[in-house]
Amino acid sequence: MSVLTSAVTTRVVTDDEADIRLDRWFRRHYPGLGQGAIEKMCRTGQIRVEGKRVEAATRLVPGQGIRIPPMPAAPMAAAAKPVTALDPRAQKDLERMVLHRDDHIIVLNKPPGLPTQGGPGIVKHLDGMLDGLRFGSEHRPRLVHRLDRDTSGLLLLARTPGVAAKLAGSFRTRAVHKTYWALVAGRPVPPVGRIEVDLVRVDGFRGERVAVAGPYDKDIAHAITDYRTLDHAGRRLAWLELSPLTGRTHQLRVSCAAAGAPIVGDLPYGVEKDGQNSAHVDGFPDQLHLHARALVLPHPAGGKFEIEAPLPPHIANSFKLLGFTVPPVKSSGRIG
Repeated sequence: MSVLTSAVTTRVVTDDEADIRLDRWFRRHYPGLGQGAIEKMCRTGQIRVEGKRVEAATRLVPGQGIRIPPMPAAPMAAAAKPVTALDPRAQKDLERMVLHRDDHIIVLNKPPGLPTQGGPGIVKHLDGMLDGLRFGSEHRPRLVHRLDRDTSGLLLLARTPGVAAKLAGSFRTRAVHKTYWALVAGRPVPPVGRIEVDLVRVDGFRGERVAVAGPYDKDIAHAITDYRTLDHAGRRLAWLELSPLTGRTHQLRVSCAAAGAPIVGDLPYGVEKDGQNSAHVDGFPDQLHLHARALVLPHPAGGKFEIEAPLPPHIANSFKLLGFTVPPVKSSGRIG
């Protein structure tokens, strides 16, 4: 029989817990409490917010009082998970990725070739290195979005669970504006426009990938991307600014290929043409030329936050070879 804590209590939602779901708030503070128990206590009115019955999915606001019914006594605390220490060289490499750090967020310039998270056959990945970015905090930074392994550029981390919830809300409501740069094989017509495609997951040569959906495919996802041509080298190559309005897996890569201008070096999404992959361009490396250049978002502490990331060497060299003039990186910071 479970032993219950003796009394009903009230806890106040902190600023760091803004926009978090009620069930997630309970799992954070009472890790032994299951989802079914939380939902039952909400249905029966044992859990209330500001004295009112609520659903488990209710999002919380700082200053709200949460009624806590008698709870099962917490079991003896397990030993804290040890912090994963990196070797000095890996730690320096990780810290060199940091473009911005404050009490709420960390922004990295992820190099190409580094996976964001683990998976089959992946031993080294960014998520496994995040203890190295605590900078004295009790919290381990959290990923709030992802980049493909071979995509370089801006990656946003939350420094606390509450900030992670706020940022997740910003991504969910499309309050975060992302800008990518790509070098593509071809020249889109018109030079400014929108690409809309329906995508479907398929099994590919190197595992699951994404393709343009056919008329009979199910479980499709609609993808919308705005683009603008910043420069070009005749009809052979173009420098595109890409703004995804949806967040689908491999959206930009498939959209460019569907528009007849695959991203240079993106061989999985190129097509064979005259015995050559359309994403291969002689004289340029077969590395993905896709870079997360800029982020604009509501800062968790208020105001608007903007940041840009410099290009990785392989894209910078390709642009230099083509004579493209790259504007300097704008300084980052909060506005308002």
